[in-house]
Amino acid sequence: MMDNLTCQGLVGKFAIRLLSLVTTLCSVLATGGFLKPLLPPNDPADPFAEANAEDSGAGSKEYVHIRIQQRNGRKSLTTVQGLRKEFSYNKILKDLKKEFCCNGTVVQDPELGQVIQLQGDQRKNVSTFLVQAGIVKKESIKIHGF
Repeated sequence: MMDNLTCQGLVGKFAIRLLSLVTTLCSVLATGGFLKPLLPPNDPADPFAEANAEDSGAGSKEYVHIRIQQRNGRKSLTTVQGLRKEFSYNKILKDLKKEFCCNGTVVQDPELGQVIQLQGDQRKNVSTFLVQAGIVKKESIKIHGF
């Protein structure tokens, strides 16, 4: 059991350390915070302006991205995103499931739109299927993953 002098000594050291941390924090906040902005707030140079361009003119190229996501253990998931909106995702999914003997679904993502998900590593199979079916050209497919 601790005596009163030892306990008061520990509390005193703790209070001194806490006070020094508070004064350091106050001085940092008074000088403008921890991080200074790299660009002035009203700088017209936006490094992501090209990526955020909404227009899909003749110069821009739309890609179909085929990715693999590792689930647990040996299980994996293949995702297909970037197909044009005029295609029926459910019909494409039905044909993919029949062709590759796997299960799948169409998921609505707020940022990416509709995404086709298939069970297993079906990246090469999906790529060749989309090209042979005439849905996309081979140059506009990007395959991601290990």
